[in-house]
Amino acid sequence: MVLSPPPGSEATQCIMLYSRQGTTDTIEEVEDEQDQWEDGERGETADQAAEGLEPRAEGKEAQESPSRGMDGAGEEAAGEGLAQPGASDTDGPMDGDVPPSYSKAVSFDRLSVTSDSEDDKRLMVMTPDDSRSDYADDSLLPSTTLELTASELLLNKMFYDEELEGSEKFYNLQPQLLQLCYALYNMLVARSEMVCYLVIILNHMISASIATLVLPILIFLWAMLSVPRPSKRFWMTAIVYTEVTIVIKYFFQFGFFPFNLNRNLVVDRKKPYHPPNIIGVEKKDGYVHYDLVQLLALFFHRSILKCHGLWDDDDPSEKQKKAVDRDDSKDEQKGVAEDHRGSTHSLKSVNLATSLESVRVHLPKQQVYQRRRSSGGTSHLSRRSSRSKRESTSTRYSSEAGVQQKSRRELLLEKLREQLIKAKAFIIRKTLDIYLPIRQFFYNLIHPEYSAVTDVYVLMFLADTVDFIIIVFGFWAFGKHSAGADITSSLSEDQVPGAFLVMVLIQFGTMVVDRALYLRKTVMGKVIFQVILVFGIHFWMFFILPGVTERRFSQNRVAQIWYFVKCIYFGLSAYQIRCGYPTRVLGNFLTKSYNYVNLFLFQGFRLVPFLTELRAVMDWVWTDTTLSLSSWICVEDIYAHIFILKCWRESEKRYPQPRGQKKKKVVKYGMGGMIVVLLICIVWFPLLFMSLVKSVAGVVNKPIDVSVTITLGGFQPVFTMSAQQKQLANITDREYENFRKSHKEPAVMQFLEAYTSEDVTIAELEGNSNSLWTISPPSRKKLIELLGGEEHFLITISWNIQRNLSLGAKAEFATEKHVTELSKGTREELKKLLNEADSTNTKPVEIKEIFPRYIRAPSDSNAKPIEQFYEDSKVFENLTLSLRRDNSTGQVQEWWIVNQTSAGRITKKDHKREGLELYVFSDQVSPPSLGFLAGYGIMGLYASVVLVIGKFVREFFSGISHTIMFEELPCVDRILKLCTDIFLVRETGELDLEEDLYAKLIFLYRSPETMIKWTREKTQ
Repeated sequence: MVLSPPPGSEATQCIMLYSRQGTTDTIEEVEDEQDQWEDGERGETADQAAEGLEPRAEGKEAQESPSRGMDGAGEEAAGEGLAQPGASDTDGPMDGDVPPSYSKAVSFDRLSVTSDSEDDKRLMVMTPDDSRSDYADDSLLPSTTLELTASELLLNKMFYDEELEGSEKFYNLQPQLLQLCYALYNMLVARSEMVCYLVIILNHMISASIATLVLPILIFLWAMLSVPRPSKRFWMTAIVYTEVTIVIKYFFQFGFFPFNLNRNLVVDRKKPYHPPNIIGVEKKDGYVHYDLVQLLALFFHRSILKCHGLWDDDDPSEKQKKAVDRDDSKDEQKGVAEDHRGSTHSLKSVNLATSLESVRVHLPKQQVYQRRRSSGGTSHLSRRSSRSKRESTSTRYSSEAGVQQKSRRELLLEKLREQLIKAKAFIIRKTLDIYLPIRQFFYNLIHPEYSAVTDVYVLMFLADTVDFIIIVFGFWAFGKHSAGADITSSLSEDQVPGAFLVMVLIQFGTMVVDRALYLRKTVMGKVIFQVILVFGIHFWMFFILPGVTERRFSQNRVAQIWYFVKCIYFGLSAYQIRCGYPTRVLGNFLTKSYNYVNLFLFQGFRLVPFLTELRAVMDWVWTDTTLSLSSWICVEDIYAHIFILKCWRESEKRYPQPRGQKKKKVVKYGMGGMIVVLLICIVWFPLLFMSLVKSVAGVVNKPIDVSVTITLGGFQPVFTMSAQQKQLANITDREYENFRKSHKEPAVMQFLEAYTSEDVTIAELEGNSNSLWTISPPSRKKLIELLGGEEHFLITISWNIQRNLSLGAKAEFATEKHVTELSKGTREELKKLLNEADSTNTKPVEIKEIFPRYIRAPSDSNAKPIEQFYEDSKVFENLTLSLRRDNSTGQVQEWWIVNQTSAGRITKKDHKREGLELYVFSDQVSPPSLGFLAGYGIMGLYASVVLVIGKFVREFFSGISHTIMFEELPCVDRILKLCTDIFLVRETGELDLEEDLYAKLIFLYRSPETMIKWTREKTQ
C-alpha cells in the first residue's frame, strides 16, 4: 500500500481525508500510516544525505517514493508517475498513455494515489503546475498556454483527439445552410440567458400590467447584477412566478367575475386605469400566449444550464458555508498533526469544541451569522448548554414556587409576554434572513474581490441619445390630445405638452448624472442611481404616463420603443456595475484611432452646439485636478487640435505623394471641381432656389373666397358680394390654351408662360348685392347734396381674396382697392337715380374704369390688377349700377345691382344674368417644409444666407499665414504623448506632476524653437 503524504501540506491533507471517505478505516489506522510515513521519510532522507544526494523519488520505486503534493520534489514523482508492483495496466491510466502536453495544457499535474488493497481504488489528484521546470518537453510549449481557455486549447490543437477531428470534418462536409442553422442554434444556446431577458421584456411591453412588472425589475436589479451569472434561485423564482401568473390568469377567465359579466364595462376596458388591465387579469383572447413563450424560454435556458452542469451550482451563500467548513476541517487537521508530533495523544483526544470556537473567532464579521447557522459541530454543545440552562431555570422556578405561589392572571400575563418575545424574535429573525442576504449581495457588488474592469459608457450614452431623439420626434405620444401635431408647429405656437417636458428633463438629467458617476468612478452611486432609475422609470411609464395620455401603454408605440431602448441602457448599466468602472479615463472615445472615420466623427461631435463646452465643464467639475477651468479648456483644445493633425499625418503616410510629382487630375477635378461647383451654387443659390422651388416643388394655392365691395364717398357700401365654392370656377387646359392664343401681345404672352390652367380661377359674383342698403334719411339727403355739388366725389371699389394659409402662403388674405373720381354727368345720373320714388324702370348708371377683371394673387397680402392685359394703361373696365326698391312687405327695401358691361374671354356664366367675372391668377407657393427659406425672398436670402456663408468661406481662405506655426507640424506624436501624460497623471492622482506637465505644454506653445525640435520626424 502506498503511504499517504505528510500532514504538513494542505493538498496532501485533502488527499488523506477525502481518500478515506466511504471506507472503514479508523483514526488509529490513519495515525499508524502517518507514523510509518514519518519513519520512512526520516530514513530515506538520512540515507540520501549520507550519499550526498538530494531527496528524489524515482518512478520505478513507488513504494519508497510517495507523492509530495505541490512540492518541487513531488513534481518529479508526478511527472514520471507512481505505480504499484504487480498492478495491472487496467487499474488506471498510466502517465505513458497521457500526451506530454496534457499536463501543460490543463495547467495541472496528474498524480495517481492508490488506496488500500481491499478497496482497490485509484485517486487522481491534480496539482498546480506553476513550479515545473525540469521536463524535457516544456520547451515545446509556449508559456501562454497557462492563460488559454478550453475553447482556445481546442482551437490551437494542443493535443490530438481523433473524435474531435472526425467531428470537425463531418461538420465541414455539411451544406452551408445547415451550418448556418447550427451556428444560429449555437448562438442561441450561448446567449440563452439574453433570450430569456428579451422575452420577459417583450412580454411586459405587450401586457403592461403589474403581473408582468415584477420580472423586469428583478432582471435589472438581481439577475444582471449577479456575479458571475444569475443563481439557480433567480431562475426558479422566474419559472415559479410565471407558472403562478398563468394559473391566476386562467382562473380569472371564468365568467362569474363581475368585471367579466357586466357588458357595460366594455368602454372602461379601454381606459388605462381599468383594474383588471392594471393587474393583468383581463379576459381576452390569447391571454397567456406570451407567458407560455416566456415559460418555454426559461425551461430552455434551464436545460442548457443542466447540460453544462451549471444548474446545480451552489448559491454564493452555500459556497461560503462550504468554504467555512473546509477552513474548519483544515484547521482541525493542522491542529491534529501538530498535537501528534508534539505528544503521543491520539486523534480522539482533540477538543473539538475548542477548535470550533477558535475558528469562529477568526471569521469575518459579515459571515458570522452564516457560520453560526451552519456550524453543526457546536449544535450538541449548544443543546447541552440550553438543556442545562433549562434545568437550572426549572430548579430555580420550583424553589421560588415553594416560597411564593403566583396567581392565574400573572401566569397568563407571563405566558403572553413570553409569546410576544418569541414573536418579536421570530419577526426579527425572518427580517434578518431577508435583509442580510440582500445587504451581502450589494456589499459584494460594491466591494468585489475581483473586478473585470470594462467601459461601456459610450454605449450607454448612445442609448440615451437614441431615447432623446425618440422623445423629440415622437413627442405627440406623450401628450393628451396631440396625436396629429408635430414639434415645429407646437413650438411655433408656444405650446409644450407637460409629459413631453418631463420626459426631456428626465432624459437630459439622466445623461448628466451618468456622466458625473462615470467621472467619479463610484460604483455605489451607480448602484443607487440604477435602483432609483429602474423603479422611477417603470412607475412613470406604466402608471403616470397612461393617465396623462389617456392611452394604455400597450397602445402607445412610441412609448414602447422608448422603453425598449431604456431597457438596453439598464442592461449596459448593470454590466458596468458588475464589472466596475475603468481606473483611467483618457480623452474622448473617438480619439482612440487615427483614421478618416474618427476624424470626421470627432469634427461632427465638436460642431454640435454646446456639446463640447458642456462636456468640458462637466469633466472639470467632477475630475480631481489642479488646473483652472480656462487651463482645462486650453488643454482640451490643444488635444483636439493635435488629434486632428495626427489624423491628417496618418492619412499622408497611408497615401504618400512622391516628391516632384504633380497632383493627379482625379484629386484636382474631384476636390477642386467640387469646391468650384459648391461656391457657384452658394452665389446663385437664391435665384436657383426661388425658381426651382415653385416650378418643381410648388403647391397651387387656389382662393377659397373672393369678395368685392363698392362704396360711394364715405357712406355705407352700396354693393357687397362674395364668391365661394361653386362660384369659383376652374378652367380646363383647352380653355387656357385658347385664352393664350387670343392674346397676341408679347407682354401678355410672357406673363401667361409662368402660369398653368390650374393657377387660374374665375370668380362669378352675383349682380344683386347680398345686403340691403340701409342708409338713414339724413345720410341719404347728404349724399344727394354731395352728388349735386361742385366738390370732387370719389367712388371706391375693394376686393379681398382668401387662401389656405397652411399650404405655405405668407398671408391668408390678399386685398387691394381702387379709388376714382366720378364725372359730372355720372354724378347727375346717380342723383337722379336716388331722387326717383319708383325705381322699377330706372336706367342703370355706367361707371367708367373702375372694375379690375384680371387680378394676380401672390403669396403675400397684395392682390394687384394685371396691367399686361390692357392697352394705353387702361387697367380697369366699366360697370353699371342700378338701385332697386321693394315695398311688398309694407316696408321700403332697397338694394343695388352691379353688372359688367362686357364679358370676359373665358365665359362661365350666362350673359343675361347680372354680375361680375374676376380672373384670379394665383402664384404657386413653396411647400411648408421649405417655407422658412422661401419666406425670405430673393433679397432676403442674399442678405441672410449668401453673405453669412461668404464670411465663413473668406475666413477659411484668409489668415492661413498666422496659423502655419501650429498647423504645419511634421510629427505630433510627442505633443500627443504629452497631452495623454497629463490625462494619465491626473487619473493617478499625481497633481504636482500635472502642473509641471501643463507648464511644459504651455512653454512648448510659447517657444517656436522648442516646438520645431519637438515636432521633427523621429528619424531626424
